[in-house]
Amino acid sequence: MHWLRHRRWLALAAGLDALGVSLLAVWIDQARGGQIEQQLALLVLIVAIYWTLGWLFGSYTLLKQARLRWSQLVIRVGMACLGTVVAGAVLGWLLQAPPAITLLHRGSLIPLFALASLWTAAIRLFIRRLSQTNADGAWLVLALEEEMEPVRFEWQRLSGLQPPAMKSLPASLPMKQVLVGQSSALAGVALSPGVLGQENLQADVEALVGQGWVITTLGQLAERELQRIPPQWVDAQWLLFAARIEASRFGFEQQLKRYADVLLSLLLLVFSAPLLVVAALLIKLGDGGPILYRQRRTGLLGHPFMVIKLRTMVADAETAEAVWSEPNDQRITGVGGWLRRTRLDELPQLLNVLRGEMSLIGPRPERPELEGELERRIPNYRLRHWALPGLSGWAQVNMPYTSSLEDAELKLSYDVFYLRNSSIWLDLLILFKTIKIVLKATGR
Repeated sequence: MHWLRHRRWLALAAGLDALGVSLLAVWIDQARGGQIEQQLALLVLIVAIYWTLGWLFGSYTLLKQARLRWSQLVIRVGMACLGTVVAGAVLGWLLQAPPAITLLHRGSLIPLFALASLWTAAIRLFIRRLSQTNADGAWLVLALEEEMEPVRFEWQRLSGLQPPAMKSLPASLPMKQVLVGQSSALAGVALSPGVLGQENLQADVEALVGQGWVITTLGQLAERELQRIPPQWVDAQWLLFAARIEASRFGFEQQLKRYADVLLSLLLLVFSAPLLVVAALLIKLGDGGPILYRQRRTGLLGHPFMVIKLRTMVADAETAEAVWSEPNDQRITGVGGWLRRTRLDELPQLLNVLRGEMSLIGPRPERPELEGELERRIPNYRLRHWALPGLSGWAQVNMPYTSSLEDAELKLSYDVFYLRNSSIWLDLLILFKTIKIVLKATGR
């Protein structure tokens, strides 16, 4: 699973964080004459709090950044440690912890997480160096001359990653001649759509594989390295996605996903009811307009349905043709801005999930009025209809809000990746990322 490979270093960091905090806690407890064996459950809780705050404050995302600034390292690790100290102190006060419970005393918490901050910072630096030292070998992209700049653009589009090495392949030159003198340390060779369309390609690939080269396509390399697949690189291979059409999958995993959708939707509706009531009152008091907003969207295999949301714009936001929302959109109300940042405006769509029109996780459904132009301008746009639309998706947790044709094309690249790699585990990752966005109110 390509998305999991990118997170193996995060899992290592989390494990080492837990180890460091646990060992430091045992050492400090012994120095204070405590009995750590009677506080193991409490130690597990403290580690869980530290993990959660590190996740929320971005301590783990430091491992994925192309460049690490010392200020980011100090602030993010420091906030996680300080937050855990405060949480532990509050917990000790609420429980009226006796002297024997040393882990909740300020005399234990402050030195514990002062040392843990140094340990965590050192772990981040160590893992970044280790990941660079043990990185997979570089890939070489064979492309036509006119395809090379678009490849560089896609690699640097969001994350600013270093593009792979590239060589131009003239139409009259066999691939094996172009690769003469190339380092054997290369992980493999990726072929662009233009190269894949050349004559005698199969014979050239057979010859290269016989020499020990690993050959893949540019789309598969992007899937591996960027965790998205630009739709123009899917090219004529779109039918390979047919096996992922949700309507044709009735296996255990799909049934489990539907069960989870229904169960979680019911629980979310129950627990969020007070918030929905408050939001409804604020919307009504704001301008006296309707609370709910219904809008036609495109669902599975292109079938339309009516999506339900809390209204976040003025009542007459669209008097003519459909348009995208933009940054600082004047149509968004004061309450609506808060609802969008916290994603609370999406909660009524849980009713769409219960009706089977949507899932909790999947590509966000688009408006039919906008899709006509998108289908004409973006290759393979209809591939996103091959999965049940969702409240949140891989695109929503990895990129800013869609507000242009270029953004829609970028969003599709994430949707195509999801279509290729969808699983219960990827859905769980998207769910946790969505929770983080909600808690930090960074949506739009």
